[in-house]
Amino acid sequence: MIRESVLLVGVELKGHEGDFEERQRELAMLVKTAGATVVGQVIQRREKPDAGSYVGEGKVVEIKAKAEELEADTVVFDHDLSPAQVKNLEKGIGMKVLDRTEIILDIFATHARSKQAKLQVEVAQLEYTMPRLRGQWQHLEKIAGARGTSGGMGTRGPGEKQLEVDRRIARDQIVALKRELKEIDTRKTREVKARGENFTVALVGYTNAGKSTLMNRVAHTDVLVEDKLFSTLDTKTHTWKLRGGMKVMASDTVGFIRALPHHLVASFHATLEEVIYADLLLHVVDASARDAVGHIEAVDAVLKKLKCEDKDRLLVFNKLDAVKDRMEYEVLRRRFPGAIEISARMGNGMESLDEEVAGRLDRRLVDISLEVSVADGRLLAYLAENARVTERTLDGEAWRIKARLAPWHASKLQRTGGAPVK
Repeated sequence: MIRESVLLVGVELKGHEGDFEERQRELAMLVKTAGATVVGQVIQRREKPDAGSYVGEGKVVEIKAKAEELEADTVVFDHDLSPAQVKNLEKGIGMKVLDRTEIILDIFATHARSKQAKLQVEVAQLEYTMPRLRGQWQHLEKIAGARGTSGGMGTRGPGEKQLEVDRRIARDQIVALKRELKEIDTRKTREVKARGENFTVALVGYTNAGKSTLMNRVAHTDVLVEDKLFSTLDTKTHTWKLRGGMKVMASDTVGFIRALPHHLVASFHATLEEVIYADLLLHVVDASARDAVGHIEAVDAVLKKLKCEDKDRLLVFNKLDAVKDRMEYEVLRRRFPGAIEISARMGNGMESLDEEVAGRLDRRLVDISLEVSVADGRLLAYLAENARVTERTLDGEAWRIKARLAPWHASKLQRTGGAPVK
């Protein structure tokens, strides 16, 4: 199989110098994940983007020469380009030009497995593509111009007619897909809320932080683990049995990324329902990453978009076995002193993580007193399964029980005759 050869273009704008190098490394990994090969890179520093081509006419000539020299098939920009900019760049360079969002959408389309994820990707692609339809029918628009039409109703040329048809088809498709997606989203929301009889923990983090490896470790599952961005797109939920006997539902969510386009966050809002309704967020960080702090900030930004910034969060530094610069890591540790340190791959630190998660959730438990008939095997079994019994004394034909349990279990027991919660 022949892999597409890609020339990367990065523009460092004034005021955005801080994460430039990391963004370029990330763009290269995005292209690799999309199945192409990076053959070179062109970098430019400028005050602000050029309206016509983002990089200016002189740089377009340089990019064209570099692409031809390296025999590239495609040029990929690490910025979102307007339809006009793409049109001008493709004309000037003489080959296909893509931007960052198109690469992310391509990866999402490849990794979508569930019907929900596929619909979300299709909506995002259509919404991104629709404003870019204009340039595709220029050869027909010229016919309209040649006829001297003014563009009035019934007099438009075939080019404009085709453009309007395409846009109407795209709009209708988006409406139909969103309607179908809304039905799935409603079902999904009900499913997530229905898990109210268990504490829920959502694993969030920058893409490739090791969330899936951690899920495999704590829930004894076999979730796909790849050294690629966005290898997990569909949310998976499994039971995690904590050492104290508490059971929680753990969900592995789609990885975040720098400058994740807002419309993608909106499209995948339903996928992130697990985050919105979780009792605790485990923010997993690749401690070996060159810009771990930048990764943390990028995830915080997405959580803010989801209005989840105030949720109970536990920072987890993962991949300790891969840390090379110990001094740099010490700086990270001091900046975030409450983080749990683990290696999900090696199994190091899992006990500490388990205890901290159990402790955080334990604080949400309530105390209840019950009098249970010794003959009520069903209720006793329910307590054994869902409560932590702290005291039990036999009084004639009944057990006097004091227990700690989750609020929803306490409410359920009260409805069946338990004593008021203390």
